[in-house]
Amino acid sequence: MSRFNSYKRTNIILQHLKMSNHTDAAAEVLLERKGCAGVITLNRPRFLNTLTLGMIRQIYAQLKKWEQDPKTFLIIIKGAGEKAFCAGGDIRDSCQKPYIALIHGITMGGGVGVSVHGQFRVATEKSVFAMPETAIGLFPDVGGGYFLPRLQGKLGYFLALTGFRLKGRDVYTAGIATHFVDFEKLGMLEEDLLALKSPSKENIADVLETYHAKSKTDQDKPFILEEHMDKINSWFSANTVEQIVDNLQQDGSSFALEQLKVIKKMSPTSLKITLRQLMEGSSKTLPEVLIMEYRLSQACMKGHDFHEGVRAVLIDKDQSPKWKPADLKEVTDEDLNDYFKSLGSNDLKF
Repeated sequence: MSRFNSYKRTNIILQHLKMSNHTDAAAEVLLERKGCAGVITLNRPRFLNTLTLGMIRQIYAQLKKWEQDPKTFLIIIKGAGEKAFCAGGDIRDSCQKPYIALIHGITMGGGVGVSVHGQFRVATEKSVFAMPETAIGLFPDVGGGYFLPRLQGKLGYFLALTGFRLKGRDVYTAGIATHFVDFEKLGMLEEDLLALKSPSKENIADVLETYHAKSKTDQDKPFILEEHMDKINSWFSANTVEQIVDNLQQDGSSFALEQLKVIKKMSPTSLKITLRQLMEGSSKTLPEVLIMEYRLSQACMKGHDFHEGVRAVLIDKDQSPKWKPADLKEVTDEDLNDYFKSLGSNDLKF
């Protein structure tokens, strides 16, 4: 499986970080009141709608206003253009009103963060979902430690450690989206939602259910991982990355060996951080997970592998990161504990 898209995503994120001082945040995100709804449109289609800090600040401030507005009954978030919903960046909010993410196109990184924790998530046949962070020396942040271990069986562990990409209806079947709507019906769905009069959560759910029921694209296609799910559940129920690697090696099937090959390219430190993040996150609340992930992100910024991932992708462009440590067994429990330890007064606060 090619890691190209993970690298491409890093490239995009770093490009937008370099550019964000020179761009106008007002044009990058459109915030409109339409009908009964507040509509957020991520408006950087050239950069796959990656989020900048300016955009995040604007969205957060507007969400707080809409929360207090009795005429705003729901929030819709979508991406401009046909290619991506959002391919990166980071935002964390706690919106109390019904929140509908139209996750059409590429949804990675921050795109997952602004959608997957919302009440309603609508995928189309053009949706692409992935958490490819272990390929760049990071971990699935934006609440990945909360939602990934809550997917069916060990699916979330598999997606987090391999960066496997799900497409179209599979994004719904996996439980990442709550509804599937044919792309050509998305505009009509939005119009019908905006036309609701003082809707309750149930009214909104009814509209989404109606569109979901009449969307037939790939309806009879089996889930791409269906035939492998029993094995995925078995392989990834191990408590250590080394044991997962052994499980894949011992299985020896072409699918197992393909996943093994992918995992061996990932940062060993990232793999161990990610497994522990999901195991711990499985019993934490979302705020507790975000506090944990903030600690991890601060430690990763100080560590070697994220910077090496950037070197391999952006500077030398050799796509061959030299991870340190290069071997799983060299990443000790003590090393791991350092990533997870409290930052004291610098911990994330809500």
